[in-house]
Amino acid sequence: MLVHGWAMHSGIWRDFALQLAQNYRVTCIDMPGHGRSGNIDAFTLEQVGDALVNAAPDDSCCWLGWSLGATVALDIARRYPERVNSLVLLAGNPSFTKTAQWPGMKVDLLDTFAGQLHADCQATLLRFLSLQVMQLPDYKPLLRVLKSAVMECASPDIKTLQGGLNILKHADLRPALSAAQMPVSVILGARDTLVPASAGHSMQALAPDITVNIIAKAGHTPFLSHPQDVLAIISRFMENHVPR
Repeated sequence: MLVHGWAMHSGIWRDFALQLAQNYRVTCIDMPGHGRSGNIDAFTLEQVGDALVNAAPDDSCCWLGWSLGATVALDIARRYPERVNSLVLLAGNPSFTKTAQWPGMKVDLLDTFAGQLHADCQATLLRFLSLQVMQLPDYKPLLRVLKSAVMECASPDIKTLQGGLNILKHADLRPALSAAQMPVSVILGARDTLVPASAGHSMQALAPDITVNIIAKAGHTPFLSHPQDVLAIISRFMENHVPR
């Protein structure tokens, strides 16, 4: 089960999902208010998770979440453990914002995005996309892929986008990660400007049984820039940790 990130939709997975589907049954799902999914009353972590679980197949499966999707997937694993037999956090962070004790994204940068949404939503989204790939050598083609994917569907409304930023700012799922009973794999990019690779070491200290992989030259979108590396990591994880 693939869950996309903030302001995106399931189309972002297209090429990666096709490669993953050579070995697994893959389901891509749009979060409420994104892509082709309708809005919900309030874009909160609990309501988003409930909506995805209600729309997903009933059997237990591996949930792979990217960025905001990783936060949602981790919350689903916490509240619906019977539906999650394993978890992959791709460029995800259980506590997304930086504190003196935890590595993450600077709160003032997140607040800047929230403030700029009302002034110029499209420009804010483009800036956010640029941040995801800006330190990579193939920055321009990756940015074109991201922009093209976003333009396939209408952008989420401002209320939905603000709700997603609120989740990233306030959700703290470190206790959920520490208490997780299913196998967990964390995949990060060493050049990620939103989720620093040091978060992986902090997660490992918090939950020693999880597996952490850091892709040396990847940023916030390793499934686009380094798909074969991500596929290999997932394959090893599924083979070694997930019951058939």
